This record gives sequence, structure tokens and C-alpha cells, in this order.
Amino acid sequence: MAVLVATPVYQGPVGDLLALVGERKVDLLDVPLAEVVEVFVARLLEAPPSLEDTSEFLLALAVLLELKSRLLLPAPTDAEVEEDLADLEARDRLVARLVELQAYSAAAAELARLMDDAARSVPRRAGLEPPFDQLAPDLLTGVTPEDLAAAYRRALQPRPGPPVLDLSHVTVEPVTVAEAVTELVAALPNLGRATFRDLTRHCRTTMQVIVRFLGLLELCKRGWVDLDQGETFGDLEVRWLAPPGTEETGALAEELVEVEEYEG
Repeated sequence: MAVLVATPVYQGPVGDLLALVGERKVDLLDVPLAEVVEVFVARLLEAPPSLEDTSEFLLALAVLLELKSRLLLPAPTDAEVEEDLADLEARDRLVARLVELQAYSAAAAELARLMDDAARSVPRRAGLEPPFDQLAPDLLTGVTPEDLAAAYRRALQPRPGPPVLDLSHVTVEPVTVAEAVTELVAALPNLGRATFRDLTRHCRTTMQVIVRFLGLLELCKRGWVDLDQGETFGDLEVRWLAPPGTEETGALAEELVEVEEYEG
């Protein structure tokens, strides 16, 4: 800045003084701002500076005055800080409301302008002249015989039916535990003792194996078979136990109570 000041603690441009105060290299309390203003006024009387220099000087002086006033005032207490924060929040709410009011005011002004523009237009209230009020457009204008034939062929084509969703890749084989129990009751009395691997050797799918395992658990719960596995992940041995008072396999199958069906 072109304005130079001379004080007991600093001599030079006002802009540099502001920078030194900001870096805390100069104590602002030792700087007489009145002398700074007197120097600027004297400069105005000698040769008026440009508008840019004047604006920069006034801005720098305003910042220095605000900083010095804060330094001269006592430090605020916690209660005063809370009150200041409350005042700032109230001010922010007030500013927000003012901004909303300005937006509504601008919208109202724009609507009023559009209504004023619309009021200047005059709609046509008369209808068509008598020579034209009975005329209707020709709907077949531009349609050739080939177009009619193509439309006829499209109308005769059969409409596609509803889409068919192929679920064969997710459909599970419908096997039940009751069927597996009946099969095991018919086979185990003749075998006496067998492994689970032997009982499921004829199974073609994993679901058939799972259902027969559930059937064995059902028979074990009723006390008709005994399950034993000698080692971890070893073969599961199944031993048939004839229920008391039952001697024939057919009679045992007839005594089988209804088993909950697990449909895959």
C-alpha cells in the first residue's frame, strides 16, 4: 500500500503493519491508530490517492480497530461465551428466515410478472368460419394398399401366449420321509445289519440320500433300529431291532404311524 505510517514501534506501509500484527510480531496495543489516521488525512490533503489505495487503507484500518478493541476489552467468561453462542444461533436462524422470505418474495414477484404478461394476451373466442367448421381430416391420407395389406397380415398373426418359465433346473425331486421309512422297514429285517452306504447305494440323487437318513432317524427315535458309528466320518452301521410283539415285517409296516412328510 502506498500510504506510509510512522509510529514508535513501526514505520512503513499500513499493509505490512496489518501482516505483522497478524503474525504477532508487533503488539497492536503499542500502535497509536490515531497517528495512522492523521498520516492518511495529511496524505489526502497533499495528493489524493487512488480509489483502490483508499479502499485498501480503510479496510486495513477497520481490521486494526476491531482487533485492538477486542484486545482492550476484558476476556469473556464461560457464561458470556455461551450467551454469545446463543446469540449467534439466534442470528443464524434470523438470517435463514430472511433468506427464505427473500426467496418467497422473488417467487411472488416472478409469478406477478408472468400473470401481467398473460394479461396482455387476448385469446381467440370465435370458432371456425362456416366453410371450414364441418370439415374433418382424412384419416387415410398417405396410406397405400400395401400398408393396408401389411396391417391385415399383422392382425391375422397369432398372439404369443404367456411366457413360460422353465424351473427344471431348480425343481427338487418330490420324495418323502414316509416312503423312505416304508422302504427301510421292508429291507432291514432281511438284512439284520447293514451300513448306511449299502442302504443308499441305489440312490441317484442327493435328496434321496438325505430323505433316507431322515427315515433312519425316525426309526431310531421309535426304537426300531440302532445306529452306531465306530469312528469320526466312518461308516454308519444300522442294526434292526424288532419291536416287542411283532414278528412279521408286514405287520410292522401296518403299525407304522403317520410320519411327517418332508417334501423337497
